[in-house]
Amino acid sequence: MDKKTEEFYDRLKGELEKSSSWPALYLYKFIVPTDAEKIEQVEKAFDCLGAVIKTTQSKTGKFTSVSVDVQMKSPQAVIDKYIELSTIEGIVSL
Repeated sequence: MDKKTEEFYDRLKGELEKSSSWPALYLYKFIVPTDAEKIEQVEKAFDCLGAVIKTTQSKTGKFTSVSVDVQMKSPQAVIDKYIELSTIEGIVSL
């Protein structure tokens, strides 16, 4: 992981620690190229976590927004999930 990414996650973890008591509900938002396999990869990453997942295709149909509302154990668990999903080609975390 590069230095900039590491600093981003450190800052996010600090903000999460201050803003919520854990476990807490967390809303992930991702943009992925509209590809059933990539959308499925995001959905599978949250299997068995009781997540509520909503997908919306862009007007052009090239991209799909994926919102995931899920109970997470800790700020570190939130970060770990971002890192796990960062391996999906073309994914953008919002």
